[in-house]
Amino acid sequence: MRGDKALSLDVIRAQFSMQKEKKDKHFIKKPIYPGGKKALQSFITQNLKYPPEALAERIEGTVVLKYTVNHQGKVIETKVISSLGHGCDEEAERVVSLLRFEVPSNRGVKVLHHLNIQIHFRLPKQKAQPKQQTTSSPRYNYQYTTTSKDKEEKSKPSPYTYTITINK
Repeated sequence: MRGDKALSLDVIRAQFSMQKEKKDKHFIKKPIYPGGKKALQSFITQNLKYPPEALAERIEGTVVLKYTVNHQGKVIETKVISSLGHGCDEEAERVVSLLRFEVPSNRGVKVLHHLNIQIHFRLPKQKAQPKQQTTSSPRYNYQYTTTSKDKEEKSKPSPYTYTITINK
């Protein structure tokens, strides 16, 4: 009889463990940018305008921002953690304030999410400009004709003519 009770308890425990629902690992779900990290980076590079003051001073670097996303997915507050100056901080704040996130339902609770982001400012690569020929630059042409040293062929000019052109 004891064996039957032990067996029935094991069966009940197995059935109970099958019926148990797995709880979500994260109680509060974080906001997600539509398209993921690559889409976020793409959005930032498309909308980031290099400040003229930083461009004139040839400033490069990274601005670190802390920002707050509300329950609707909008960025409501930005704060510069690591500054670069020369207009880069303001531009980074402007671009981050344009972001819109998807916020999953958090059981009806309106949650503010605090996130960090790094905005990199790199000077645009300058294209090699082709050299333009100006009409005012002088050109020099030299012609060199050889003659034979033999007396018989002295009267005949050599068939070889060299032209040298120098552009400045």
